[in-house]
Amino acid sequence: MLRTTVLTFVLATVAAFGQPTLAQSVAADGLLRDPAGRALYVFDRDHPWGASNCYEGCAETWPAFVARIGAEVKGELSVHARTDGQMQWGWNGKPLYYFAGDHDPGDAEGDGLGGVWHAVRATATEAERSVQVAPEIPPWQRF
Repeated sequence: MLRTTVLTFVLATVAAFGQPTLAQSVAADGLLRDPAGRALYVFDRDHPWGASNCYEGCAETWPAFVARIGAEVKGELSVHARTDGQMQWGWNGKPLYYFAGDHDPGDAEGDGLGGVWHAVRATATEAERSVQVAPEIPPWQRF
């Protein structure tokens, strides 16, 4: 009985704090950005509609845009399971990343790097239908 009560509490807490924050997603420059104004990128070597190919050293330079538990998917957004156990936001089926070289909001220094990394550009029609999600909040900041 106690174990069931504790499990119910834990699941309710995860559900309550796991919901993403939704807002407009496309900046004035037409780039898809997170709530802090950081550019989001796609990787040509990822599998469309699925798996990321960016782990270990690659993920240090190009960290995943991590989705929260219970993330709501709308419009062009998708969520992809990573082999490291995290969930990653995607745009039109392609996983989304940050670039470690972008130091300030508004930067998009990773656009075009290696010919395989691209800042996500959205058309006005996509922008009207799209949403922006908050990145994963560390567990110690959730309560």
